[in-house]
Amino acid sequence: MKFGTSGLRGLSVDLKGRASALYVTAFGRYLLDSGMVRQGDAILIGQDFRDSSPEIAANCADALAGLGFEIRDCGRVPTPALALNALQEKAACLMVTGSHIPADRNGIKFYRPDGEIDKADEAAITAAATELDIAGFTFETRHTGPKNQSGECLAVFRDRNAGLLPAHALAGLKIGVYQHSTVARDLLVDLLEHFGAKVVPFGRSETFVPVDTEAVSDETILKLKDVARQHNLDALVSADGDGDRPLVADETGMPLRGDLLGLITANFLGAETVVTPVTSNSGIEAAGHFSVIRTRVGSPFVISGMQDALAAGGVHVAGFEANGGVLIANDFNVNDHMLRALPTRDCFVPILATLSLAASRRQSLSVIAASHHLPFAAADRLENFPVETSARLMAYLRSGSASLTAFLQPIGEVGSLSDIDGLRVTLTDRRITHFRPSGNAPEMRCYVEAESPAAAAALLQTSLERIRWWAKAN
Repeated sequence: MKFGTSGLRGLSVDLKGRASALYVTAFGRYLLDSGMVRQGDAILIGQDFRDSSPEIAANCADALAGLGFEIRDCGRVPTPALALNALQEKAACLMVTGSHIPADRNGIKFYRPDGEIDKADEAAITAAATELDIAGFTFETRHTGPKNQSGECLAVFRDRNAGLLPAHALAGLKIGVYQHSTVARDLLVDLLEHFGAKVVPFGRSETFVPVDTEAVSDETILKLKDVARQHNLDALVSADGDGDRPLVADETGMPLRGDLLGLITANFLGAETVVTPVTSNSGIEAAGHFSVIRTRVGSPFVISGMQDALAAGGVHVAGFEANGGVLIANDFNVNDHMLRALPTRDCFVPILATLSLAASRRQSLSVIAASHHLPFAAADRLENFPVETSARLMAYLRSGSASLTAFLQPIGEVGSLSDIDGLRVTLTDRRITHFRPSGNAPEMRCYVEAESPAAAAALLQTSLERIRWWAKAN
């Protein structure tokens, strides 16, 4: 078990057992010891559609009930819906989800009564879990039968989004909703129809389908293209497993990059300060009327950057990640609707903002994407790439200019470097290749930028091949 870029992650078989109860007990004790909550306070629990999630959620409920908390079951709801409901009630919450990673893995996202936990909280929870483990922690199933709050949780979140656009704002658009196994699947259809769109749901699955919105698989893209052509769609939308990362594809079925969705949303909101990780497109700074703060990858770092911006006197502060998830630091007035702060990733606002732009301009999403004139970017990952191998590779690349030059010899010459998170190399010809181990899974990620889609694809392929070569040789 370890905390990654967003939440605790591990093998499903482990989390179904003692491990989930151990970490959730540590979380509960940390909240009590720090004075953030008291015994008898409510804690909300949500989950995704993974086969392992109900058992893990039950373990979490039992462990927290054993500490004297009132447990409220929000069922299978999007993470941002759970977080919003908990914020309004000033209650802690946790979401059982592995987000986009394969079904043999799962995770838990933790929230204090005032929002998502930060890196200091993660360290404290890990230390408390270690102490409990050493002391011989045991877990007993209690069958708590928590209060059901799923309907209220979804209603609060729907109301937040239902006033975001004018009535019939999406009338005339025909939109496909790739439902697969995301907990956002029914609410997406509901909201798009609410705004007047004609909706074509497809691909609903009773087994878990991992969809990574930051590195959409070729198989998924082929599915989107086929459905777009078959139904003559204007756009297709979806989300990852827990509904905090959006997927928006244009009229051809080609997904738009998440950082473009974030950029469109920042402009839609009228943000004055934008916080985004170093992996987001290098053209963001010149693409809007806002200042930009760059961070490491992961929502805790984006949230910390937003908090720093607010503390420095910033107003209208928003953030987004390269996966498209948008975070809102303070209240925004949008279309005469008060959009309350929600400093955790959300897929719904970026989806609605992007579709409303297409509707208001009466332009296709492919034209809108091209109009932003961002450098062409691509990203992918090597799955089942041992964490130890990633660590050795990064140590080698950082060991000196000779090592990095040798590694990049088939790719290009080093112009400049950024070591904020992973190693981001700007080559002398201004192409960018960025090597970064995943914080959530045994994966090695690569992000690139180039002057054309073909050049970006070629650079990505060469960079990934170079990683494979090094791993075999070392």
